[in-house]
Amino acid sequence: MNKSIHGEGTASELQDRVTELIEQQKAISEVLRAIASSPHDLQPIFDAILDSSTRLCRADVVTLRLSEESGLRLVAMRGDPLLVSHLWLVFPALAEKGSLQSRVAISRLPAHIPDLAALGGDRDDSWIAAVNAGYRATLIVPLLKDNDIVGTISLGRTQVQPFSDKQISLFRDFAAQATIALESTRLERQYREAQMALAHANRVATMGQLTASITHEVNQPITAAVTYALAARRFLSADPPNFREVDDALSLIVKEGNRAGEVVERIRALIKKVPARKDAVAIDDAILEVIALTRTEAANNSVSVRTQFVEGLPRVQGDRVQLQQVMLNLIVNAFQAMSGVGKGARELQISIDAVPSEGSMRVGVRDTGPGLSPESLSRLFEPFYTTKPEGMGMGLSICRSIIEAHGGRLWATRCEPHGALFQFTIPAD
Repeated sequence: MNKSIHGEGTASELQDRVTELIEQQKAISEVLRAIASSPHDLQPIFDAILDSSTRLCRADVVTLRLSEESGLRLVAMRGDPLLVSHLWLVFPALAEKGSLQSRVAISRLPAHIPDLAALGGDRDDSWIAAVNAGYRATLIVPLLKDNDIVGTISLGRTQVQPFSDKQISLFRDFAAQATIALESTRLERQYREAQMALAHANRVATMGQLTASITHEVNQPITAAVTYALAARRFLSADPPNFREVDDALSLIVKEGNRAGEVVERIRALIKKVPARKDAVAIDDAILEVIALTRTEAANNSVSVRTQFVEGLPRVQGDRVQLQQVMLNLIVNAFQAMSGVGKGARELQISIDAVPSEGSMRVGVRDTGPGLSPESLSRLFEPFYTTKPEGMGMGLSICRSIIEAHGGRLWATRCEPHGALFQFTIPAD
C-alpha cells in the first residue's frame, strides 16, 4: 500500500514538473516573440517579461527600473491592478543612490528578502512605501550588460512567503531576457538615429546642388508678384482708375504669393530633420512636387522631363519626406548622368504603375545617359561606392535603406542602346 501511495506521489510530482516546464517554455517563447516583433518599442517587451514573471513566480507585483545618472528610474510595473495602481502613487519614481534598489544594483547580485518589515539597516523611501502598501517578500535582480548596471527588476508578494530556489533561477532567466531586449533596442535606436542623421545630411547636400534651381523657383513668383503690383499702381493712377484691372492684379499677386510659399514649404519639409512617420501618401502628388523643385535644373541641363502615371492611383503608407528624398536623389543622379551626353536627346521619363501581384506601386526613373557598366551595376547600392569624383557614395545606399524600411525594394537595370532605369516598389494602402 505504501508503495502504491509512493508511486502515485511520484507520478503526480512528475506531472506537476512537466506542466511547470511547459509553462516556463511558453513564457520564454512569449518574451522572445515580443522581442522579435517589437524591435523599436520596449513597452510590449516589458509587459511580456513582467507578466510572465508574475505568473510563473506567483508574485503579486513586479517592477522594472532602468539606470540613469541620478539613480534608477521606475519605468514599468505589472501585477494585481489595485496594488499596482497604489504603488505607482506611493513609490518614488527615482530610486536614488544609497537606496535599497541602488545597493542591490551595485552589488551585482540578486537580493532575496523574505520579509521587508523585518529588514534591518537603512530604510529608504522605497522601503517605507512598499511596507505601508503591504509589500512584504521581495526578490530584486540587477540587470547587467558586460558588468555594467542597466537596471533592476523586482518581484513582490503581500505575504511573508519566501521565493523558492526554482523561482529565483527562473526569474534570473527572465532578467537576462530583459537585458537582451534593452540592449538590442538601444542598439537598434542608435542605428536608426545614425541612419536618420545620414539621410538628413544627404538631403541637405542634394538640395545644395540645386541651389540655383531653388533660387529661380522662389524668385519667379516673387518677380511676378512685383510686376503685378506695379501694374496695379498704374491702373490706380489712371484717370479714371481701372478698378477691375486692379482687382485682377491683386488676385494674381495673391496667387503668386501662395506659389512662393508652397515652394518654400516644400524646401523646408525636405531639409527639416524630423523622425520618420507613416501616413497615407499620394505618391503622384509627392513626386510632382519634387519635379517642380528640379524644373530649373532640368532646363539648365537641357533635359526634357516626361511623366507617365496610371489613373486612379491608390495611396501608399509611408513617410512623404523620405519618399521624396529617394525621388530627389534619383532625379539629380539622372541629370548628372546625362550632363556628359554630347549628342542625342536628354530625356528623363518618370512613371508610376501598379503591381497587383505584389499589392504595391512601382515607380520608375529612366534616363538617356551613358548607362551602367556591369561592375558599377553590381556595386551601385554599396555604401561609399561612387562613380562621381566628388561623390560620397551614400545617396543610393540611403535610398535603398529607405525603400526597404517601407517594405519595398529598389533596383537598377541597364537600358538598350543606352541609359539606365531605376525602379522601386512601395506597398499600396
